[in-house]
Amino acid sequence: MQIHVVRPGETLYGIARQYGVSVTLLGRLNQVPAGGALAVGQTLVVYEPERVHVVRPGETLEGIARREGVSVLSLYQNNYFLGGRSRILPDEELIVALKGEKSGTLGVNGYAYTFIRQEQLRTVLPYITYLTPFTYGVTSQGGLVVPDDGPLLAAAPQYGAQLWMHLSTLTDSGSFNSRLGGALLENETAQKALIDAVAANMAEKGYQGLDVDFESIYAEDAQSYVSFISRLRELAAPMGIPVLVAVAPKSYANQPGLLYEGMDYAGLGRAADLIFLMTYEWGYSYGPPMAISPIRSMRTVIEYALKEIPAEKLLLGIPNYGYDWQIPYSQSRKAVSISNQYAVSLAARYYAAIRFDESVQAPWFRYVDERGQEHEVWFEDARSIRAKLSLVPEYGLRGVGYWNLMRPFPQNWVILNALYHIREGL
Repeated sequence: MQIHVVRPGETLYGIARQYGVSVTLLGRLNQVPAGGALAVGQTLVVYEPERVHVVRPGETLEGIARREGVSVLSLYQNNYFLGGRSRILPDEELIVALKGEKSGTLGVNGYAYTFIRQEQLRTVLPYITYLTPFTYGVTSQGGLVVPDDGPLLAAAPQYGAQLWMHLSTLTDSGSFNSRLGGALLENETAQKALIDAVAANMAEKGYQGLDVDFESIYAEDAQSYVSFISRLRELAAPMGIPVLVAVAPKSYANQPGLLYEGMDYAGLGRAADLIFLMTYEWGYSYGPPMAISPIRSMRTVIEYALKEIPAEKLLLGIPNYGYDWQIPYSQSRKAVSISNQYAVSLAARYYAAIRFDESVQAPWFRYVDERGQEHEVWFEDARSIRAKLSLVPEYGLRGVGYWNLMRPFPQNWVILNALYHIREGL
């Protein structure tokens, strides 16, 4: 696998010839739009197939898998453009195997709102170890606020993905409620009611793991939160159900701020089976233009976490989105959240050259819209994703978690598949 950065005047056809690969496969793997429009500075992931199968009339994906001695799941993973579906056409090129050894095995967690498009869900499920529908809410008395998670529960097992129940203090307003978390953590009767409700729901729906995400916890509730996680784990362990806790990205133990003060890394690391580091949102909607997940900031968080938590318990957070800011920046003007795929299309539409900031390992560009308004966009591409994924073996982490799966980002999954085997189960 190689990453090509598009130079002025280059075409998809010319790049394919340069690497000696199929122009059709190059375009389909990177989801280049019809017509082959490319932006200067955009990345293309170049697969080096060891074996390609050209579909003959009457063949099925299952039949090809049997004949080639591979799994249907691996065909999905090698051919992102299949979208997790078995429909194939005569003369279609399918990658059966890639050259080179992979760098290891990753556990891959992915969060999805219950309204995710089925097409998008099925496209990414072949690359997922744990699918986590977002979210089950809570009440101060220990009740559950239940989402319509049926479509996700039905789809995940078809691709071998485990289902993890997500429990959070997110409210209908779209924010995490510190008072709600505090009221629950200070009330043992409510906690027992919640734990019982969680256990019943997981048994009824077949959830295989529990992901707890209480954010903006008051500092005085930090130890109560650790105790709550311990109680959940005591219940879940005999059933073989692991408990994961999502934590804000701390750089040191006594880091001030509501996001951080209630997060006792050492205590939660002992109480839970897994810890998810939410290493994103340095660049955010009301902040100034910058990388969403600067690599140096991610390293700082990992290195602090490793002082408190074993590496094999850690999942690294990876963002699947970008932001479009109006320039000059104003705190009163919210940046627009966009997909990484859409960011590239913006650069192509406005003839903007994409640059790459080596210090933070992230792409960005500026453009002027039809009204004469200048914009600055930061997003993720093949280079930034490769850099983030490389942190996992470097630090010996267990895997990664994507926030979130809602938007298409072909290059992420193409890179992930080229570099790693996807872990099956815990």
